[in-house]
Formats: sequence, structure tokens, C-alpha cells
Amino acid sequence: VQLQASGGGLVQAGGSLRLSCAASGRTISNYVMGWFRQAPGKEREFVARIPWSGGNTYYADSVKGRFTISRDNAKSTVYLQMNSLKPDDTAVYYCAGSLYYVGTDYSKYDYWGQGTQVTVSS
Repeated sequence: VQLQASGGGLVQAGGSLRLSCAASGRTISNYVMGWFRQAPGKEREFVARIPWSGGNTYYADSVKGRFTISRDNAKSTVYLQMNSLKPDDTAVYYCAGSLYYVGTDYSKYDYWGQGTQVTVSS
């Protein structure tokens, strides 16, 4: 499966962005889908994940209450709605897919998009 992330950009603190991750090659309806981010000089970190069914989403504490992950299996697309953005949210955001793993360890995800830059100015 190929993943294509989009929707990043430059936004002021307090603003919002919606990231999209479009899948091609095969359906993602059986995949756990996740969003991760990596800031310069830092390790890639988990942001959010959503299981096959769309329920029981899980978020990093740093984004809980501000970010919402969702999926549209018919469109083979996963979204990350980001509200109340902070400068600390500045990073390259990646979407990822896993057939079996449902956790937060990025090394265990099988498929990755190319990343989209999110920059939040203060």
C-alpha cells in the first residue's frame, strides 16, 4: 500500500489544520492507521492511531483534546484534525499503516507516507 500525506502548512498558534493521508494500491480497511511526527533533532513520536473499525481511537497526551483522528475507508483516507495548535506541534507529520500492530511504536508500523510539514508560529 502507498500512503500520501498532505495538508500541512504554516499556521499561527491557536489555529487549525487538517491533514489527510490517502492510500492507494490496496484498501486500508483492514489496517490500523496512525499519525506520527518528527521535529528537528528529535525522535519520531506517536500522535494518534485509529483501528480498523474507526472506534477506540488513541492519542498522545500532548495532543489529547486538541487533535482528532478519523478515517473514511470508502475513500481509503485517514484524517488528522488539529486544533489549538502550539509552536511545539511544529514537525513533519507522517501517516503509517499496520496490519496487525495496534500500539504506538513507530518501528512496528509497516507502511509510511512521505510526510507533510506543519509549522506553527508563535
